[in-house]
Amino acid sequence: MDELMRPLLSRTFLSGILIFASAASFATELKVPIMERASDGLDTCALGEVTDLKTGGDGFLAVRSGPGTEYEKIDEIFNGDRVWMFEQKGHWIGVAYGSDAITCSPISIDHPLDKPGKKGWVHENWIKIIAG
Repeated sequence: MDELMRPLLSRTFLSGILIFASAASFATELKVPIMERASDGLDTCALGEVTDLKTGGDGFLAVRSGPGTEYEKIDEIFNGDRVWMFEQKGHWIGVAYGSDAITCSPISIDHPLDKPGKKGWVHENWIKIIAG
């Protein structure tokens, strides 16, 4: 191999590893899966919007890997962000967001949420139902 090509190939290989590692860390696995529920031909979710976050506070709503503060924070969403709400456990809502391809069409059997975009659990206090 040409001595000039070896450093170039090495840098290209390392760049590929870094891109893969970044993508893997971005796709944080939920500790508590969100379920999409079948319900007599009804849509499986509702559209909500993040609202009433205080500008003097943190300024974000924590998205968590499960329904509670004891679960890892995996993302942050902000006033005006829209989420698709699929499941509720206590005061926590399982949501999907960040994709225009999310649908709520009726399904025949319950299954873990497999929609595109990001997923996680948020506290209900800062979500206003828009439709559904």
